[in-house]
Parts: sequence; C-alpha cells; structure tokens
Amino acid sequence: MSIQIAVRLSEDIVEFIDQLVESGKEPSRAAVVARALSREKRRMIAARDAEILAHLSEYDELSDLAAYATRSTLELD
Repeated sequence: MSIQIAVRLSEDIVEFIDQLVESGKEPSRAAVVARALSREKRRMIAARDAEILAHLSEYDELSDLAAYATRSTLELD
C-alpha cells in the first residue's frame, strides 16, 4: 500500500528529477523520490550499525571494520 503526500522541492531538484524521468532512467517522479528516500534510510541504518560496532570493543576482529565504516561514504545502490 502506498500513501500519497505533497512535498515542496526547489526548482533545481525538480528539474533534476524531471531529467531522470525524461531520459528514461526512472519511470516517474514518485519513483525517484521513493528510491532516494529508500537509499537514505539504508544509509542511516548502516551508519547506526557501524556506530554500534565501533563501541563493541570486546569484538576486536570487528573493530577495524567498524572504524573504516564510520569514516566511509557508503554506496548503497
């Protein structure tokens, strides 16, 4: 189930979204917004998980991974 909402976006963001749709890279404006928000949700979950791992000092084998993850930009798509 989906719920329709109204949002205000800057002209340059709408132009960018429309370019993606017009080029055929995305099927609709809604698809672009939904994909961006899904990506942001995954990024926030990954950042939270990395922060949790960074504080688990008893698991030394994960500390390097956690330290790397907290310093890195995550590409989630």
